Formats: sequence, structure tokens, C-alpha cells
Amino acid sequence: MTRNGGDAAPARRAGPPGLRLAAGEDGMPSDRAAHPRLQQLPHDRNQAILEAAKQVGALLKRKGHPFALAGSVAVYAHGGSENLQHDADFCVRPEDAEAVAATLREGGLTVFTPPEDWLIKAKCFDQDIDVIFELAHEPVSSEMLARAEELSVDSVRMPVLAPTDLLWSLIAAFSEHHCDFGAVLPIARALREKVDWDRVRRACEDEPMPAAFFFLLERLNVISPRKERS
Repeated sequence: MTRNGGDAAPARRAGPPGLRLAAGEDGMPSDRAAHPRLQQLPHDRNQAILEAAKQVGALLKRKGHPFALAGSVAVYAHGGSENLQHDADFCVRPEDAEAVAATLREGGLTVFTPPEDWLIKAKCFDQDIDVIFELAHEPVSSEMLARAEELSVDSVRMPVLAPTDLLWSLIAAFSEHHCDFGAVLPIARALREKVDWDRVRRACEDEPMPAAFFFLLERLNVISPRKERS
């Protein structure tokens, strides 16, 4: 997931402490030594991202961590485009981030803390993995994870963020510094029949950039115009 609202985000609490960069045998961050299958991975980038998502999902399931797949791979799992973005995203609760990081390290993945304080990052099969514990400036909650749907992700079943939560997280993150309507429009088209648009509107329509996006969706007949409030 590329952003959590852009540079206009207010100052927030520090991320989970204690996360350290894992290193390969040569001292540089790498998961190649831990994953000799890397040379056998498909050259197709989309399939490589799917393989990484499956590996991480299997690790988290095995340890019983509450989580949900998010981002473009979640859209794919719900029947959207197979043209995946540049990474695989997973949502976890803030209080579980350290334990999740430990599980990924035990599985041989490189794990590190980026400057952003709302996620941790990992490498799996040379693909980027974002483990997110804050969406659109709000902590990932147990309720959100409970709404996740168990779906097959290229033959591996795992919890996937519900379509309504997925679209909310993308639209609520729009701001003057991050407003890529073009990236979210095809997702809205693909999942429109599965989304509770009234709930998404109630959650973020008062903000100008989300309101502008809803207007665009209405003009393109992706969603129906909202009835006037009495």
C-alpha cells in the first residue's frame, strides 16, 4: 500500500519498538540465503508478488496471528484486476506488530522499520511486504479484522480485508498531498457491487478530496447519487 494519507499526516505515536534489520550472510539485508527457491520463482512480477503474499499469509496463519490481506492483492482476491501493484500488504493490530515481525524473522524474512510509524516492512522472495497497523490514520482494530473474508489467494486461503473496509482505507487517505484518483477508480469499478457505499460515505465524505472522488464516481455511473439529506 503506497501511502497512508500523504505528507499532511499529523504527528503520531512512535511505532512498535524493538524491530531490527535482519541481515544475510554477507551482512547485507537479504532473504536469498533463507530462500534458495528464489532463483526458481517466475519472472512474471504479478506471480512473484502472489507467491510472496502466499508465503507471508501461511506464516501468519500458522502462528495464529489476527491479520487481513490488503492492497492490490486483496483486490485481486475479491475478483479485481490481476495487474498487481509493487508490493503485498497485510493489516495487523498495533499491539501485534512485534510478534508478527518475530514470526516473519523466524520464517527467514528480512524485517525492518521504515521512517513511517504506521507500518513495518519485510522482504519475501525479493518482493516488498508492508505490514500495516494504521489505515488512513486510524489503528487497525479487532473489529476490522473480524469483518475480513476468508478467500483463496492463488490456492492459499487467508483472511482478506472486506471490500467496504478496503475502499474506505483508500478513499479516506486522500488529501491535498495524496490524491491519486486514477489508481483507486478501477478498484471502485471492480468491487462496486460488494461495497457498502453509504458506510464509506458516512466515514469520509465530509473531507474535500473524498467528496470529490464520490462526485467523480457518480458522474461515471460507478455509484448512484446520494439522496439529499432531510
